[in-house]
Amino acid sequence: MNAPIDTTSPTAQPPRSRRQVYLLIGVFFAPLVLAFILYYGLGVRPSGSTNKGDLIHPAIPLPEVTLPSLGDQNLPANFLRGKWSMVFIGDGACDNRCREALTLMRQTRLALNDNITRVQRVFLVSGNCCNSNYLDQEQRGLLLARIDNPDGKTLLETFPEGPEEVSRGRIYLVDPLGNLMMKYEPNAPQKALLEDLKKLLKLSHIG
Repeated sequence: MNAPIDTTSPTAQPPRSRRQVYLLIGVFFAPLVLAFILYYGLGVRPSGSTNKGDLIHPAIPLPEVTLPSLGDQNLPANFLRGKWSMVFIGDGACDNRCREALTLMRQTRLALNDNITRVQRVFLVSGNCCNSNYLDQEQRGLLLARIDNPDGKTLLETFPEGPEEVSRGRIYLVDPLGNLMMKYEPNAPQKALLEDLKKLLKLSHIG
């Protein structure tokens, strides 16, 4: 008579049904693990990526700093928290590129309709503050923060190219947790910022 199989032995094989479960789990998760490694580990991005701007990877947590606005008024240290922020960095005299960027940010926010309150516009002013006639007439509601000071320098140094960002003319996107996550070059498509924001606001449960 054959001896009974000891299923408690370390060398005992799992039942067929259990092997099938493990196989199904492997088949399901293997592509996810591979995609995670390629995207985050090796930086491989699909050519058909849905974001229109340039992804900042990894996202950069911005420090909380107290910056002056107009006059003697200071902004709260967490002014880049709680909402999605479109950020432009430039001189307070506001040249043509500055006006183009601020206008695009204003129009983008207006086009968000019901989500308009979830997004704010921020102008980080590097000096020569400010062209008040233009800002008062054309950019009402714009959050202005001066960075020509030690705290402003601390904030600016966390951006990808540090102090050189002042002359780049880019628009940046900051999430409600204060993470710098996307940038838009001056030659980016006009609707790129709007399309990305709509997708982010739809998917996000914060801000």
